[in-house]
Amino acid sequence: MTNIFEGKTILVTGGTGSFGRKYVRYMLDKYNPRKIIVFSRDELKQFEMAQDFPNEGRIRFFLGDVRDYQRLLRAFDGVDIVVHAAALKQVPAAEYNPIECIKTNVHGAENIINAAIDSSVERVIALSTDKAVNPINLYGATKLCSDKLFVAANNYSITKSTKFSVVRYGNVIGSRGSVIPFFNEQKKTGVLPITDERMTRFWITLQQGVEFVVHCLECMQGGEVFISKIPSMRITDLAKAIAPECELKIIGIRPGEKLHEIMVPADESRNVLEFRKFFIIKPSTPWGKIDYETPYFGEKGKGVDQDFYYASDNNPDWISIENLKEVVKNAA
Repeated sequence: MTNIFEGKTILVTGGTGSFGRKYVRYMLDKYNPRKIIVFSRDELKQFEMAQDFPNEGRIRFFLGDVRDYQRLLRAFDGVDIVVHAAALKQVPAAEYNPIECIKTNVHGAENIINAAIDSSVERVIALSTDKAVNPINLYGATKLCSDKLFVAANNYSITKSTKFSVVRYGNVIGSRGSVIPFFNEQKKTGVLPITDERMTRFWITLQQGVEFVVHCLECMQGGEVFISKIPSMRITDLAKAIAPECELKIIGIRPGEKLHEIMVPADESRNVLEFRKFFIIKPSTPWGKIDYETPYFGEKGKGVDQDFYYASDNNPDWISIENLKEVVKNAA
């Protein structure tokens, strides 16, 4: 496989977040990009991140908001690859401030698409979430809308050669706002609140998420939604792994929360190709001469059954309590 990142300029929106920091470090260590631009709106986080990369001349920090098309257009000048990780993602905050969430997650996606096409960016990959599938909260709904925008963007860029694809995975272990820091704080009280003892979730490490995005950037043709095959865990098992001595208090499912998460819905099964380590959802309205049946890295995908769906409760791969203890230890 040719190194598509060699000598290229890469821009990461939301680049000071958990994913962005890990992605930038990974790219600088494993590849040789000409430049990586960290695009975000918080100057303090940019300053703090810069301290982690002393004497690294390949990083640039660019203040801006994905809501601002003109600023994006300036930032995208000379950029070859864009990784779109910026989003408002806190479910309660999105429910209380819906218009703000729409401005960033939906209008921001539109701005990314238009700026990328107008700047002749080669590849754009957008980070999605399991909450975008059959959404029941505003955050999930905005990410579903964003996914649709990025897939459809290939219609508009067919003469401009810009490719757009989406990466979807589950909860990131140890990321900011995740349940591990919350449980670690709560265990001091002797009681861990559990919304529902039946609850399950997909989980992926930050390193795995970064590696999957890099893999998808290398093999994307445009229009795919890539879904990583990752293990599931029971929320009660996580609680036992973190604080086996604590009492578990069932408090009920919160507004906008699901019992189980889905990453491939049954309604999309006719467009799904399965690979050893991931799935691809092909666009329902393909364009151009792209053949999604061709091998990805030498592996040819297989169709799935018509009633197939991929959810955290029907997943064949589960994390045991013992393995969760190791996960929690490494996430500390």
